[in-house]
Amino acid sequence: MSRTVEQGDVFFFYRPRVGTDEVDELRDVQRFFLVLMPDGRQRYRGIVVGRKRLPDRREHERVWDFVAEVGDNPQELHDELGRRAYETRTRGVCVQPETRPAGEGRYAIVEHHGHTHLAYVLELPREPGPAQETFRIRPEASYIVAVRNPEEEAPANAGLRPDQRPDYPPELQERFGSRRFIALDDPSLLDYEGTELVLIGAAEDVEPELGVELDPRDVELETADIFLRLRIRPGELPSEPIEQGQLR
Repeated sequence: MSRTVEQGDVFFFYRPRVGTDEVDELRDVQRFFLVLMPDGRQRYRGIVVGRKRLPDRREHERVWDFVAEVGDNPQELHDELGRRAYETRTRGVCVQPETRPAGEGRYAIVEHHGHTHLAYVLELPREPGPAQETFRIRPEASYIVAVRNPEEEAPANAGLRPDQRPDYPPELQERFGSRRFIALDDPSLLDYEGTELVLIGAAEDVEPELGVELDPRDVELETADIFLRLRIRPGELPSEPIEQGQLR
């Protein structure tokens, strides 16, 4: 039996390294992240993906992630997506290129046989290309997802520093007990910056595995939620990755 505990819109983004205007491969990328916006709420959660790509399903790869930003005003996230210039003492003015939208779709967090999955189906681009292949954004996929206990010690050189971890209210922290990880059966855990997650590649066929349908919509770029819900104007960010599947 499966139970959907949350669903909504998911958006994928990547940001090139400082001084890199064109991305040709993964090492040109500073950060890859996804944004979850649950249905019926204005809330957004920006989740940074470790290794700058999603886990490999065939290898059941594990990838560490963390919630970097949470808010209720999409304009705040919108402002973070643009080009930024800042001055350093050694290199003068440095330019951080604007982010690139690499996909839009529908997601669900699903309880399934004692653990939870984060599953999605892609709506844009219509035909995935090199950009999606680089970040392992499949047409649809499912990942086992677990939340790390912020009070447990992390392995050396792994995870966030203690001062970067979330300070959950007692009712949420009590869910962990003495366990290092728990299932994401309460999505409110994602509403705290610093929440650390592990994603494990599970499947690329969501409905047969989980018994849920994500019902992708027929979306046109001009009216896509990535522009409407995040208040991004068409042309404000490079559109080749989400429109044509091309790296940019």
